[in-house]
This record gives sequence, C-alpha cells and structure tokens, in this order.
Amino acid sequence: MSLVINGVTKIYKEKNALDDIQLTFEKEKIYGLLGRNGAGKSTLLNIISNRAFPSRGSVNLDGEKVTDNEHALDNIYLMSEDNLFPSPLKVKDVFKLSEGFYGNFDWDLANHMIKAFDLDPKLKMRKLSTGYRSIAKLITALSVPCDYIFLDEPVLGLDANHRELFYQFLLETYEERPRTFVLSTHLIEEIANLLEEVIFIDHGKLIKQATVEDILGEGKTLTGPKDLVLAATENLHVLNIDLLGNQATAFVTGDLPAQLPGEIRLGPMNLQSYFVQLTKRNGEAK
Repeated sequence: MSLVINGVTKIYKEKNALDDIQLTFEKEKIYGLLGRNGAGKSTLLNIISNRAFPSRGSVNLDGEKVTDNEHALDNIYLMSEDNLFPSPLKVKDVFKLSEGFYGNFDWDLANHMIKAFDLDPKLKMRKLSTGYRSIAKLITALSVPCDYIFLDEPVLGLDANHRELFYQFLLETYEERPRTFVLSTHLIEEIANLLEEVIFIDHGKLIKQATVEDILGEGKTLTGPKDLVLAATENLHVLNIDLLGNQATAFVTGDLPAQLPGEIRLGPMNLQSYFVQLTKRNGEAK
C-alpha cells in the first residue's frame, strides 16, 4: 500500500501554493518533509488528509482517491497545529473520541505515554499549555490504528527532555508496529537520525527527494583560500559559497576531483546544512 501524490497543484488567489507535486510515500518508512515557512508543507498535508482540496491533481492510497473516501481516510492521520478537538473536552475524552472515529486505540501505549510525560488526562484541552497540548495530540497520533501518520510541527512547545522522549516513543512504536511516519519540522538535526528519506519543498515545488544516506554521502564542504576554492568548484554542482574576506566555504554535491589543493579542507555536510544551502533565497547572506 503506497500513498501517491499525483500532480497536486493548489492555487490561492492566482498564486500557486503547490505546483504539480508528484511523489510517493511508501509503506513502513519514516520521512522528513522539509521546507521553509510558506513553502507549502502544511497545504500539502491538509490536502493529503482531506482537510483541503487540490486545484488540480489527486491523492491516491492503494489506487483509490482519498477525497471524501472514508475507507482510505481511515488509514490517514494528521496531527497539526490546528486545534480540531473541542476545547472543553478532557484529554481522556479526546482519546475516546479518536477511538470511536478510527475503531481502535492503543490504550496501553497511551497510558504509558501519559505516565512518562506526566500528563493529567482529566484536564480539559483548553487548560493545557502549548507543550502539553502537543503531547496530548502526539499520544493520539501514535495510538490510532492508521497506517500513514503525518506530524506537522509535532514538538511545538516541548522542552528538550520531552522532545527526546517523543522521539524515543516514535521509534519504539515504529519497531513494534511499522507504519509510515512523515515529520514536518524545523528542528532538522534533531530528527535526522530518525529519517530514512527526506522530501524538500520550496516555493510550492518539489525540489528533491532522496534517502538521508544519499544526501549525507553526496554533500561536501570545501574551505580554504577563495581563489583556490572557486577554481576547485568550477565544474562542480555548487549549492552556495560563503565568503569571508579571502576565505571561502563551498557547499557542493556530486563527485569531487581526485585531488584537491592541500590548502583546501574537505568536510561533510549535515542534513540541516544541506537544507539551508539548498533553499537560500536571493539576497540572503551567502
């Protein structure tokens, strides 16, 4: 069972929020959906989960369109910043409501997470802090029986300890019951070791989809005297070059020359650096 985004375009007031997005989410993988503010990530997730509708294109799960398709949508869950549950509801009632809607709920996992996060399930959602509201939503997302779980800014308001605890629970539940998870977050380095594949979106367009292993393998930095760095990168695919006086750092991908001048230092490029350099705008510091 795969989830296919087939040429999805979304137009708001004659502007393309999404432009012909074509990609596939395979089953039982953990993806990162990465993009700057306004890149179109949330719009795409809302269309996938039937909260919004494309201007063109379709979303298909195992060959069936998900639009107004209850059978397909039963396998898709989106946790987002939107507060879709009535604020007077208690946390425990949110869980019960989710169980009723999806037909099942992992109460053992939910109770384990409630205890680990020290969450009071008798509190009303409106009484929770931003962080604990996120925790209640995360418990719901990990406990529903859906095969595709989309998490839009999942750790909003969580402190470092609670973020680490969530990542631990995510991996544990993935190992116990493999599903497809898609994380959209700005904390790229924190989730890098969780991800198998990443999808980069910029200005509403899909600009790259690759495994984390491939990206870390192809991304390199060359640092040294400006003239030597510029000469060494003349025939390379350069994402960006940072200049500081007579020194330069080039962010490059692809095969490097067999030999580089001794004054040039070769280094790796982590996932966050790759993302930053790939999506730099005109006029931003190089």
